[in-house]
Amino acid sequence: MICGYIAESDAEKIFSMPDRNNATLLRPQSAEAIIRTSALTRNFGTLVAVDRLDLEVFRGEVFGLLGRNGAGKSTLIKMLTTLLPPSAGTAQIAGFDIAAKAADVRRVIGYVPQALSADGDLTGYENLLVFARLYDVPPRERSARIQDALVLMGLADSAHRLVKEYSGGMIRRLEIAQSTLHWPRVLFLDEPTVGLDPVARRDVWGMIGQLRQRYGSTIVLTTHYLEEAAELCDRIGIMNKGRIVVIGTVAELEDKAGGGSTLDEAFAKYAGGTLEADLTVGTAYAATSLTRRAADRTR
Repeated sequence: MICGYIAESDAEKIFSMPDRNNATLLRPQSAEAIIRTSALTRNFGTLVAVDRLDLEVFRGEVFGLLGRNGAGKSTLIKMLTTLLPPSAGTAQIAGFDIAAKAADVRRVIGYVPQALSADGDLTGYENLLVFARLYDVPPRERSARIQDALVLMGLADSAHRLVKEYSGGMIRRLEIAQSTLHWPRVLFLDEPTVGLDPVARRDVWGMIGQLRQRYGSTIVLTTHYLEEAAELCDRIGIMNKGRIVVIGTVAELEDKAGGGSTLDEAFAKYAGGTLEADLTVGTAYAATSLTRRAADRTR
């Protein structure tokens, strides 16, 4: 699996990919929660989008959030990234309270939203330069970090092309690069491969694995693809009606759902139904923007 390639020198800092045949999550002895929520709640009028949610995500872990449309995944991510204030409860990222220390939280996180965040009228390099400034990357380090990000994301040869000429997969890789220039301790990815074809999707998976390997970042992602969650995530939380109803490795979830169950069957049991149909695949900038807007409206 992609996330299993971790240098031995990093073994005490980051998690190993769990063995599908072993229901125990492998953790370093110094494991600590880098994300912690307590009774976190978000209401929209009478609608409870996130309901008294308690969660711990461990340092160096890749944690996946699964759930049907409307389960509360994106609302939870928006609270954790300080874009949406909680109605009640608390949450800390790297020790900083998301309400009282929002500016500090934003300094230690990266966020790749589902909505298009790259400017099509700028080149890839220019987009990265804008984000380097937004993230207060020291001026003397910007060029080197941008070049490194372009190489890591496989975009070095396309750095000076306009982003509106990029494919959907290239745009997504650029957006991941934009959000990691400041080397965040926690990276949030909201539907990182929505609308991508299978080849581009696997390219993005590889880049996510490399980010974790290189920086030891904790990664939290939402996805509609069970194969993606199984491939990338150490643990998975399944949301239903604003709550995380079950958490575990793939093997643990399958075991909890009943002997011989698949991840699809476990999801259906705990999420209250199967995942919605995939969205139309788009490749050009305009198609990518349209696909993501359509996906966002269904959540």
